Amino acid sequence: MDPLATILRQRNLISEEQLAQAQEEQHRSGRTLGRVCIDLGFAQEAAVMDALASGMGLERIDLRQTEVQEAAVRLVPGMFARMHRLVPVVLRGQVLVVAVADPLNLTPIDDVRFMAGREIRVAVATAAQIDEALQRHYPQATETVRDALSELGQQVAGLEGKAISNVTDLKALANQTPVVKLVDLVLSEAVARKASDIHVEPFEDELMFRYRVDGVCDVVTKTPRSLSAAVISRIKVMANLDVAESRVPQDGRIMVTVGERSIDLRVSTLPTVFGESVVLRVLDRSAVNLSLEQLGLDPERRQVLEALVERPHGMVLVTGPTGSGKTTTLYSCLRLVNRPEVKIITTEDPVEYDIDGIVQVPINAKIELTFARCLRSILRQDPDVIMVGEIRDAETAQIAVQAALTGHLVLSTLHTNDAAGAVTRLMDMGVEPFLITSTVRAVLAQRLVRRLCPSCRQSYEVSPDELVDLGVASGEGEAFRAWRASGCAECRDSGVRGRTGLFEMFPLSETIRKAILERMPLSELRALARREGMVTLREDGVRKVREGEATIEEVLRETQG
Repeated sequence: MDPLATILRQRNLISEEQLAQAQEEQHRSGRTLGRVCIDLGFAQEAAVMDALASGMGLERIDLRQTEVQEAAVRLVPGMFARMHRLVPVVLRGQVLVVAVADPLNLTPIDDVRFMAGREIRVAVATAAQIDEALQRHYPQATETVRDALSELGQQVAGLEGKAISNVTDLKALANQTPVVKLVDLVLSEAVARKASDIHVEPFEDELMFRYRVDGVCDVVTKTPRSLSAAVISRIKVMANLDVAESRVPQDGRIMVTVGERSIDLRVSTLPTVFGESVVLRVLDRSAVNLSLEQLGLDPERRQVLEALVERPHGMVLVTGPTGSGKTTTLYSCLRLVNRPEVKIITTEDPVEYDIDGIVQVPINAKIELTFARCLRSILRQDPDVIMVGEIRDAETAQIAVQAALTGHLVLSTLHTNDAAGAVTRLMDMGVEPFLITSTVRAVLAQRLVRRLCPSCRQSYEVSPDELVDLGVASGEGEAFRAWRASGCAECRDSGVRGRTGLFEMFPLSETIRKAILERMPLSELRALARREGMVTLREDGVRKVREGEATIEEVLRETQG
């Protein structure tokens, strides 16, 4: 049990029923248990902080009545302090007192110990007081990794060329204060910029850091390649990987708390010519709780999809290239049917988010636990709903179809360019047309486009050439206006903030089923669906352009035939 849960119950601050409700919300949202109890009104923040401090034998501090020493503040970078919601308060000899709102999160405390080179004494303060102190003592919110490298100066330079002879040396190097500070700032900045991936790549003369934000990679900074061993060893230590092994790929995981949210970093290493390349996938639990409306589905198709996933059996497929948000869409569908009376089992490669109330099984190629093998066992677990991460081969396709035929709702993904292409893909895998028409209820194709920043977007009149590129009829183009953004502080001068989806729904009507049974060619199948009212990816993109959600360039790039 969460230590805080034990403390709160021992002091009768919340009931068993309230605790169960709070833990369910904690698991769903990724917020800390204390913050959930406070937000739900189960306990006062001051009471929770008092209980934490007393239960853990820590100092309780009132930052509004305490003078924060600038000498203490200078020991911890502002971005790191903001990310982990902590404030260095005072130096007492060689002991640094640090105020935190979540003393159960020990990782940032260990990092501060390395950064400051001092023993750390933890004090407990309310989140509001910490935020006020951060605002007063770290007013420059623009601190970046580049700034940190500049400040490190000779400290970083002193690490260059350091001899590394064994595991002990590597771990010692990984725990050097400048290395700890650099890696923590890279993680902090990536989370602040809402990056989906962090790339650490060694080249002949340099180590490059890149973030993928809204689907686009951006170079953040470069350091001398001589720092590669130190930086990568630090990441390995954090992910509990084998520091000494650099010849084979490794996979690990880092859990960090940002403010009041838990962020999961999935770590992958890969040996290259100039050393190990590392990619950290940033997984934010809030993505699991996105509704279909938040994904960008219009009301009409959203209602159709919601009705389909409420059916007791059949198959719903989501298609698109890697990184187009297919898994997120499936999670949103599972969220609709995730109730105590519905048994849901998923098989994923890998399980990116753990979801309360759902049995999730990770694929493991090393022991030949494939989608097909896993799916066979899942069928013996009495599920109502099954999610298969991806239908990759004929065996998986056949078992998934049989599951849909025998009273299960099956959700899965396929790699095809458009929705109608899923039909021919299944046929190529050996699924008979009559099985496709008996099981598949609809196919949803999707793409992701960067969403225009609402703070700086402006409309403009579209040129005739742009109308032609979009496929908009000349009659419709008279009142057609598109949008573009110049960039502002809100979007870091990029003109975009987040992403939204483009969707193409291909429902299998009676007419479509008949055409599939007759093995109608794909081009004719698409044309038939269009005549029945199917909105294509491009047409949904045009709608997003009209609404100021995306630029013409974004839509054209993602919907090229």
